[in-house]
Amino acid sequence: MKKPASKFLIMLFCVFLVMGTASCAHSVDPKDGAKAGINDPFEPINRGIFGFNNVLDKIIIDPICRVYVAIVPDFMRSGVHNFMRNLTSPILVGNELLQGDFRQAGVSTARFVINTTAGVGGLMDPATSAGLQYKDADFGQTLGVWGFGPGFYIVIPVLGPSSLRDAAGTAADSYVDPVRLWAFNTHRRWIYYTRLGVDYVDQRSRIMKAMNDLRANSLDYYAAVRSAYAQERRAKIQHRKPENVDIPDYDKGAKQQQPDHP
Repeated sequence: MKKPASKFLIMLFCVFLVMGTASCAHSVDPKDGAKAGINDPFEPINRGIFGFNNVLDKIIIDPICRVYVAIVPDFMRSGVHNFMRNLTSPILVGNELLQGDFRQAGVSTARFVINTTAGVGGLMDPATSAGLQYKDADFGQTLGVWGFGPGFYIVIPVLGPSSLRDAAGTAADSYVDPVRLWAFNTHRRWIYYTRLGVDYVDQRSRIMKAMNDLRANSLDYYAAVRSAYAQERRAKIQHRKPENVDIPDYDKGAKQQQPDHP
């Protein structure tokens, strides 16, 4: 067996081992107010990282997003968004197949073919006009569909809210990302990292106003984000829309809303 394949199998084994333990972890009662049913045993540490992320967002990320929205025309931002999303199609299809959602896997495959060809490499999205709606999927969601619990809540530097399960899922998705595999195997890692940066700015700019409003109007911004994240992830695993959540969806699938102008 080739070395990369061996590493991936070992990583998957570790993911399942960790998630098997995490699924048995104590879950907070969903009625417990701010925690909204998510286990946060490391809250002091998470709040510290959240504070760091908040400062970083105010002084660097938010200004970059404002400049991006101000100087890049709407049609170009839409093109960037469509292109970035089209690149993730193989990961979406793989996760949908693993979840047993064969209908959506077919839709995602058709979207990829149509948008890559008629959509000029994914810059346009004729598939949506044809009635093939985009639906996000990730390995964290797949683990949830398989019955693995979220484990404890964590805040990742720069990236923000997550859980033990979802962080493991993000790592797995990143490992099998075709763009990453191609870039790393052809000594073009800068392409992969540039793609990550552009995708981050694109997604962040789409919820810029909503996040700033939430930050300004929340009595406890940390708790509000934690609650929104927990509710959105539960809804995603159950293949339904979040209920009673009037704050931004922090999962990348919800960042399809129109960009907010500063």
